[in-house]
Amino acid sequence: MSETHNMRRIYVFDTTLRDGEQSPGCTMNLRDKLLVAEHLEALRVDVIEAGFAIASSGDFEAIRAIAGVVKNASVASLCRALPKDIDCAWESVRGAKNPRIHTFIATSPIHMEFKLKMRPDDVYAQAVAMVKYARNLCGDVEFSLEDCSRSERPFIYRVVEGVIAAGAKTVNVPDTVGYAVPEQYGQMIADILANVPNISQARISVHCHNDLGLATANSLAAIKAGADQVECTVNGIGERAGNTALEEVVMALHTRREFFQAETGIDTTKIYSTSRCVTNVTGSKVQANKAIVGENAFAHEAGIHQHGVLANPLTYEIMTPESIGLPRNKMVLGKHSGRHAFESRLQELGFHLDAARITELFAKFKDLADRKKTVGDADIEALAHDIQTMVVEHVKLDRFNVLASNAITPVSTIRLNRDGKLIEQVAASDGPINASFKAISQILGVKVQLETFQLTAITGGADAQCEATVRVRDGMRVFHGRGISTDVIEASILAYLQALNVLLDEDANKK
Repeated sequence: MSETHNMRRIYVFDTTLRDGEQSPGCTMNLRDKLLVAEHLEALRVDVIEAGFAIASSGDFEAIRAIAGVVKNASVASLCRALPKDIDCAWESVRGAKNPRIHTFIATSPIHMEFKLKMRPDDVYAQAVAMVKYARNLCGDVEFSLEDCSRSERPFIYRVVEGVIAAGAKTVNVPDTVGYAVPEQYGQMIADILANVPNISQARISVHCHNDLGLATANSLAAIKAGADQVECTVNGIGERAGNTALEEVVMALHTRREFFQAETGIDTTKIYSTSRCVTNVTGSKVQANKAIVGENAFAHEAGIHQHGVLANPLTYEIMTPESIGLPRNKMVLGKHSGRHAFESRLQELGFHLDAARITELFAKFKDLADRKKTVGDADIEALAHDIQTMVVEHVKLDRFNVLASNAITPVSTIRLNRDGKLIEQVAASDGPINASFKAISQILGVKVQLETFQLTAITGGADAQCEATVRVRDGMRVFHGRGISTDVIEASILAYLQALNVLLDEDANKK
């Protein structure tokens, strides 16, 4: 037998849209979630956990919308082990080609006593009863023992055996609070496999949090011990310190397949574009030294490293940038480049847009090419992600003018096009960007709190494109915006307008 035929298949359960969205500031609207789901489908994840249906009407509608468009992956909704939760979850996913109900109850002594205020026997009975209830609605039921890493072994075995007998096809044993360490967590998986008589009738899944920085290590230890499914998020986003990062587990298995003797069905060349998509819609950037997808992941500054990589990349690179779909600036385009070359490069970068969006994007590319001598892959990627977000533009920037120096109060004049009507406003503040934001807010009559604002150079050089990202709050609602330009003030204005356009669109849809 070949090495490939001996490989165990590890199923990838992505919870970016559920657990990942619970990360502070990472709230996504429906358009954002559909865009992320589209990327996850292209990435070939096995399960997309689209949300927690009973949590809000917005979550319910998003799950139902995702269930209606995803063709290959299973679509799951999380729910507590309660009939009303399970009913709501089922209604949200029942339109999916491959629906899944994911229900849970806590099994650790501390959770049972202080949160649930239930005895272990009652927790067991409820777990089994609710899996049976869910199984009568949906053929694919997953059950999670919340806080399993702090649960007692005999009780774990009892619950796992009971829910499998009740019809659970997947049993998840999560490290909910990030307490586990790899050796102990791997041993827990091995013990479950050795002590649950009917364990062969279900997949065993792991879901780790990163409170001690061990989420990926714990997940890999569990896979090595026999786990079949890994639950993770793109860029490792999630509650508190985050979740196991999808890209880290997948590339660890891909790079060290001879050690783990396991593989996923993930298209690794879609990792980078998916990471960028999640960054764009959440406004949550990854640190420069983040494994796999960080800006410095494939950078070599030390002279000895550079010499080695030039001689043979394998000296310091254990995987290639191309293996995760990282653009390498292979083709430089300019203002004389034609549409065919532009479309071809878009496809190579992993973007598949309809004709209308390509036309719009090509016009933006030509405009950028007039400002820059050359346009590289990073520039094209930035433009494409901006188009791909599909934000309805209720208002557009017509023009802006700023007056600023260290001797006067900065003043910004903004003119917006709103439904064909040009509206102009002048505002002063402590900086030209703040003044611009103030003028826009006055035109639109909105009062939002600016929570975060970031400026980043997309490419090098004096004519580099700048990427501005903002996060604004309107009461309990959070909106993200992103703008790109060779001018930092214009990029900032575009980002702020994008966030407010999302707000305006959400308000319009409520009427």
